[in-house]
Amino acid sequence: MIILSAIKAFAPITSRYYHSATLLSPFQNLLNLLELSITNNCLTLTQQCHAQIFSMDFSQNPFIATKLISAYAICGVPTASKLVFNSLEVKSVPLWNSLISGYVKNQENTESFSLFCQMCSFGVLPDDYTLATLSKVCGEIGHLIAGKIIHGLSLKIGFVLDTVVANSLMSMYCKCGEFSEALKLFDEMPERSVGSWNVVIAGYSDSGDRNLNQQIVDLVKDMQIDGFKPNAFTVSSLLVLCDGDIEKLDYGRELHGFIVRNELDLGCLGSDVHLGSCLIDMYSRINRVEKCMQLFDQMKRRNVYVWTAMINGYVQNGALEEALTLFHEMQAKDGVEPNRVTLVSVLPICSSLAGLPGGKQIHGYAIRKRLNFDASLSNALIDMYSKCGSLNYARRVFDNGTFRRDAISWSSIISGYGLHGKGEEAVFLYDKMLQLGNKPDQITVIGVISACGRSGLVYEGLRIYNSAIKCYQLLKTDNRWAISKYLIVEDILHKPHGATSGIFDE
Repeated sequence: MIILSAIKAFAPITSRYYHSATLLSPFQNLLNLLELSITNNCLTLTQQCHAQIFSMDFSQNPFIATKLISAYAICGVPTASKLVFNSLEVKSVPLWNSLISGYVKNQENTESFSLFCQMCSFGVLPDDYTLATLSKVCGEIGHLIAGKIIHGLSLKIGFVLDTVVANSLMSMYCKCGEFSEALKLFDEMPERSVGSWNVVIAGYSDSGDRNLNQQIVDLVKDMQIDGFKPNAFTVSSLLVLCDGDIEKLDYGRELHGFIVRNELDLGCLGSDVHLGSCLIDMYSRINRVEKCMQLFDQMKRRNVYVWTAMINGYVQNGALEEALTLFHEMQAKDGVEPNRVTLVSVLPICSSLAGLPGGKQIHGYAIRKRLNFDASLSNALIDMYSKCGSLNYARRVFDNGTFRRDAISWSSIISGYGLHGKGEEAVFLYDKMLQLGNKPDQITVIGVISACGRSGLVYEGLRIYNSAIKCYQLLKTDNRWAISKYLIVEDILHKPHGATSGIFDE
């Protein structure tokens, strides 16, 4: 209804409006409508705004252009953003930033760096926002060399002393596993913020290396000595340290107590939904689902992340019916729309309870909301369709080209064919994966080998097995005999007696 009301605002402006208002009024009206299209992710409204901008001769206005570029990017059409950008006579730094960040939001990382290179080649110096955005991308994709280039450029033009840029660079180094570089940058900062401490603490925590736990504790102590009080983000990073270990339940409770004592929740977690979702996740990992639900019910505000954490908690603890019920309540009661993480959490339920129709509904929703470009969601769809026995749909998702296929994508489709005894197709896809230059991982290799075993393709399985060891140095030593035996036993089960003579010689 809000969007329809907004579109009606494009009805011809009355003569009274023209006579009584200055040019600022339609200008502000367009800015507000573009903001509305961004908030509601409405491509139709963005396109109508674009048409009105032309008719009112605002196409060269930098404020309008920046907002329009952002709107197209949020709606998932960064190519339209680029067309708007290219039509501009003067391209300022904020306009470059808007275009680059738009491609980043759509996970078009290669194009975002290409645009950055163009920006520099035209003699336009990046600002703190540009450098912080691109260093964040380097961390997300694990590109250390590109991150170091951004760091060097920040030093050259003097932005490395900027707290926001330094925090982003530290985050990049942590995500790339270069903790010593992150700490070096941290130590050189002339002025630190709470965010600076949080970046390093979160970097250590997110690494998954539990050997760093003591360093994290020491950092929190140093943070307080330096005069900074841990905030909600700090505590959310520390909650991860419980890591599903029941022996660390007391530690989790201690953190929960710290939250309450310091009023970080300010009334039953009403002010910080992120912290609330982290608490739910922590308790669900140590099988305290009833505590999760208690926290969930106490929360005054529940956004999509809180709902997703609770749904995922039920799924992790095998309460699939409760998870499915909560998924429906999320939309019916609170009017909260699921995001891609929610859908990834719910899709495994379709393999067990909701079945193929439920999975198709989720797939349809993902397409309508333009979430089907995400690799993790597409991989979950492939897995769901495979387990529901619909290999045709699984293959359609795999082949449709709307997302960038990764090792999990190949592993999911290969395992799907193997699950249904279609070993030849699994081997074909595995060989195709190698031809396209994708290196297999251990999960993919075990998936195709098990497919060969189920289909009696023992020689193909052994070929892949030997290749994995010799060419790719895969498969742990303790797994090799188990896999070989699996292949041989499966082959014996699928062939008549005597048909396997000579197999043990290999």
